[in-house]
Amino acid sequence: MASLSCSVADLTPLLGGAATNTTAVADYLCSRFDTIAARLSDTTYAVDSTYLLFSAYLVFAMQLGFAMLCAGSVRAKNTMNIMLTNVLDAAAGAISYYLFGFAFAFGSPSNGFIGRHFFGLKDFPSPSFDYSYFLYQWAFAIAAAGITSGSIAERTQFVAYLIYSSFLTGFVYPVVSHWFWSADGWASPARSNGDLLFGSGVIDFAGSGVVHMVGGVAGLWGALIEGPRIGRFDRTGRSIALRGHNASLVVLGSFLLWFGWYGFNPGSFTTILKSYGDSGGYYGQWSAVGRTAVTTTLAGCTAALTTLFGKRLLAGHWNVTDVCNGLLGGFAAITSGCSVVEPWAAIVCGFVAAWVLIGCNKLAERVKYDDPLEAAQLHGGCGAWGLLFTGLFATKKYVREVYAGPSDRPHGLLMGGGGKLLAAQFIQIIVVSGWVTVTMGPLFYALHKLKLLRISSDDEMAGMDLTRHGGFAYMYNEDDELSFKPGLPLGKVEPTNSPPQPAV
Repeated sequence: MASLSCSVADLTPLLGGAATNTTAVADYLCSRFDTIAARLSDTTYAVDSTYLLFSAYLVFAMQLGFAMLCAGSVRAKNTMNIMLTNVLDAAAGAISYYLFGFAFAFGSPSNGFIGRHFFGLKDFPSPSFDYSYFLYQWAFAIAAAGITSGSIAERTQFVAYLIYSSFLTGFVYPVVSHWFWSADGWASPARSNGDLLFGSGVIDFAGSGVVHMVGGVAGLWGALIEGPRIGRFDRTGRSIALRGHNASLVVLGSFLLWFGWYGFNPGSFTTILKSYGDSGGYYGQWSAVGRTAVTTTLAGCTAALTTLFGKRLLAGHWNVTDVCNGLLGGFAAITSGCSVVEPWAAIVCGFVAAWVLIGCNKLAERVKYDDPLEAAQLHGGCGAWGLLFTGLFATKKYVREVYAGPSDRPHGLLMGGGGKLLAAQFIQIIVVSGWVTVTMGPLFYALHKLKLLRISSDDEMAGMDLTRHGGFAYMYNEDDELSFKPGLPLGKVEPTNSPPQPAV
């Protein structure tokens, strides 16, 4: 883009006339140009900052989607507990990410492993980051923690949520985001020194690995160490469905997450006023933002439809909860390559993501793994597929537009770009799985040994709303779980201290 600049020495000969007058006129005109250029620069910063703030608000709204999805996916006796954990993820995550997380993730200059500046937002804002960027990245961090809470729902002590949520958002997740998103990260595709992994770096644009795999693998270890919920498998090992109590909340939560994903994926550009090539054309970063929203939509919708018909063939019925999970699996998968693939490729991504989720759920049943929200399968499994998908289908044109660097940088294997990008994506799957395993696995195991992880069997049978939170979320009696049987109405809880009626 040509810069809006003015030089008195260049302008004076063009004006003609007396030297003194033309110099004064040229100086005046240049001062006006400089003022306009400064105003345009201010406007660019303001528009980009507003765009990023709006995206942050959308991503934060996903917490409401998580809360509704979690509430509908658990049994009614644990509704208040799971809702409170979602609030806790945001609240505890805000403090830990402010104190440590952002510094570990983006504290530049630093080494390739971890950041070391901006603790408690000291010396902030900087030429590189403003407060809107911190807010946006915090919303991502608490999304990872929210994923984990779904895996260990209905059987986890409240203190364990406090500990793991703070540790995940304050240390585990920030280190991973530093590796792949910071300009100093060892595997970043935008590394400032130009020393890219396999000449490419890892392309994880909005976090199939950084966010979804981190949350999914953490939840996997938490659920494995805790063990399945009471009644999830019978004495013979046969799987028994402990279905959520409210499909309406599941659908509401899924739509809220869908809405928020338009801040999650397109918002990851962080700016919008950027032209590709000469200015004044119709094509620029605003077009890439729109294309990213389209690929996100197509992947999610394809996964939802594939799950709908796939589960119909496998199970013989149309299940709205399965469709919603399939939808979210498609979104989790496309998140890595949403900005660098063609819309038709997003359909491929969503189709495969649906079968990855179905396959992971089948495997979970075989090994007697219990995840009430299918969070590890959905976010971990589909997130890993999304990374591989990017290594296969990333296009040369879009990679060059989104990521600066050499013109011959690798792109998707199936798009003629060789196997280097795919190798980098595979490395990310390995290191994310390994890092989360060696950090969150020992934490959950230590909590288990200290008897701080799982609640007692009596509390689990009664439900945590009653035993830990003072009462049920709904005013009905769910003795023997009769409320969930078809054709039976919900019974109201009657007061137990009613005065006796006088004899007639």
